[in-house]
Amino acid sequence: MNFLNEIAGRYPEAIALAAGRPSEEFFEIAAVHRYLHRYERHLTEELGLTAEQAGRAFFQYGRTKGVIHELVARNLAADEGITADPESVVVTVGCQEAMFLVLRALRTDERDVVLAVAPTYVGLTGAARLVDLPVRTVRSGPTGIDLDDLAEVIRRARAEGLRPRACYLLPDHANPSGLSLDLATRHALLDLAEREDLLLLEDNPYGLFTAGGERLPTLKALDTRRRVVYLGSYAKTGLPGARIGFVVADQEVVHPDGGTGLFADELAKLKSMVTVNTSPIAQAVIAGKLLEHGGSLVRANERETARYRENLRCLLDALAGHFPADGPVRWNTPEGGFFLVVTLPFEADDDLLTVSARDHGVLWTPMRHFHDAPEAANQLRLSVSVVTQDQICEGVRRLAALIADRLA
Repeated sequence: MNFLNEIAGRYPEAIALAAGRPSEEFFEIAAVHRYLHRYERHLTEELGLTAEQAGRAFFQYGRTKGVIHELVARNLAADEGITADPESVVVTVGCQEAMFLVLRALRTDERDVVLAVAPTYVGLTGAARLVDLPVRTVRSGPTGIDLDDLAEVIRRARAEGLRPRACYLLPDHANPSGLSLDLATRHALLDLAEREDLLLLEDNPYGLFTAGGERLPTLKALDTRRRVVYLGSYAKTGLPGARIGFVVADQEVVHPDGGTGLFADELAKLKSMVTVNTSPIAQAVIAGKLLEHGGSLVRANERETARYRENLRCLLDALAGHFPADGPVRWNTPEGGFFLVVTLPFEADDDLLTVSARDHGVLWTPMRHFHDAPEAANQLRLSVSVVTQDQICEGVRRLAALIADRLA
């Protein structure tokens, strides 16, 4: 990420088909003030707090697990069909903190490992390094996860005396692959997790942004056996600058004294030593947006969803217009989200990215940063989230020129 930022800073005129940030088209400073006032009315008019109590809710530290947990639970019920006890919700400083807390809680000694579907989000592998938790990769396969390989990775790890604690994945429009799990695979994965006594860490920042058709239920919505720890973020659907994420951790934890409690409470203990709490003012902004739209971010993101859908279609059309279907350049067709992967007949590394930015004015992301499988060397990720359709068309034209130069 630092390298991409450095390249973007050196070549600011290059078209950014690399960034995974949400669209800035609909940002409105006035909305932040409106959300804060809406949350204030919620506290005073709907919850009956005094002005003094409402002020304290904005300005004091607040509870470690967060102050908008009930609204988060309401949002999950409205948009995802997830029934979550508000006490199982921990509101975090972005989803990155949620990942860190979960991995730290799962790491008890050197035998523990976490599994991740490759290619995977670099924030997960980075957090795992910080807590000294080795990552074993699982093949993605055509349905988003190779269940046979997952079972084999678990078997091999246990044969080595290791403890696979959880498997991390993005079931919907994954970063960086763009792949999604079909419904049958979701059910089969949950059954496998139950048989193998494995947690699933479901990360879902892009699930709202389908390119068409019905949204599939999240793993957590299908989870009847508390196998899924749900990692959520309001960066893409709420407001990225607020840095609000959350985790739903409703698993039962048995304490050494024989007592039990929620996994969420264990995460809160860790959080109290890391960030103490999540900014109540930032939480208030997200709460206000939720309240303004009846608890639904599907409703709040109708314009954004339409824009991402149009941009993805534009990117696919532009690629098809420049590269023949039977040629050496190939790409996948995601069902939504921000990203797709292009496979080239030569290596797509950081050096080529520098040439691309300097000589052709287009940025993309080498897939080698996401996994080390042999095929990653020749792959790049394109993103449609912060560019216009004109920029997409021009960016693909510049990418085609780069490829033509390299093949000449």
